[in-house]
Amino acid sequence: MPTISNIHHVAAFTSITSNSQGGNPAGVLIDAALPDAATMQRLATELGYSETVFAAPAEGEAGWRVRYFAPDGEVPFCGHATIALGAVLAQQQGDGVFALITNHARITVAGSIDGDGDGTVATAALKSPPTSSAPAPAALTQAALALFGYHENDLDMRIAPALANGGAGHLVLALASRERLRAMRYDLEAGRALMRAHGIATIALVHAQSAQRFHARNPFASGGVYEDPATGAAAAALAGYLRDIGWPHGGAIDIIQGEDMGVPCHLRVEIGDTPGSSVRVSGAVRWLAA
Repeated sequence: MPTISNIHHVAAFTSITSNSQGGNPAGVLIDAALPDAATMQRLATELGYSETVFAAPAEGEAGWRVRYFAPDGEVPFCGHATIALGAVLAQQQGDGVFALITNHARITVAGSIDGDGDGTVATAALKSPPTSSAPAPAALTQAALALFGYHENDLDMRIAPALANGGAGHLVLALASRERLRAMRYDLEAGRALMRAHGIATIALVHAQSAQRFHARNPFASGGVYEDPATGAAAAALAGYLRDIGWPHGGAIDIIQGEDMGVPCHLRVEIGDTPGSSVRVSGAVRWLAA
């Protein structure tokens, strides 16, 4: 039976300026077969990272069967844990593109190692599940604003409140000022109740510094985590939504996240023209001490 000692510790989406800092920690466990759900949940809770990914060779086909667990339960998709998995697979099997089968989608992650994998540079890029978006219900928007102590005039209505999905559901709230994003505070239990009641993984709070550069914060109360320093699934959902509304993204956006936590992170999202299609989310990783 796998134990906590079998888990790789990887920080995904490290800072654009230095691979020696920042990044969102994820646990990665690769085994001959997936453990039972209770074991995966126990290990994820014991580890305490916002997500741990479990991978095993898919039965009867090429690729890897993957599942993702937060401290408080299973999630359908996790971007930063997928990036971490791509780096570990590249470390073990060599650079390549790896097919992944989640509970709900078939995706890929590419991994590349530069160095010997002991903390030197590695990069990974995932192709997300299909994206979708819809206007957020007014009642949900008002409840979310109240949760954070925001008001309607804090919003940037060029990017209206929306429910967006790129593998998991997120409420997107765009704020008109960087200062209001920096001031984000909320009650964890109230946030958990709101997110679970509406079936959303995080609330993606974003500020458009420019058409191609965003600052983001992602409360992840639904998984028992106050805030994620880097959120690849939310980045994919945001990118798909921006495409849906005709935002002038120019084919790619950069997302800066984790700064307000003291954990600088950088996510790059490349956006194709086809509505609803996969987007490419990439970033650097670093290995963490167990």
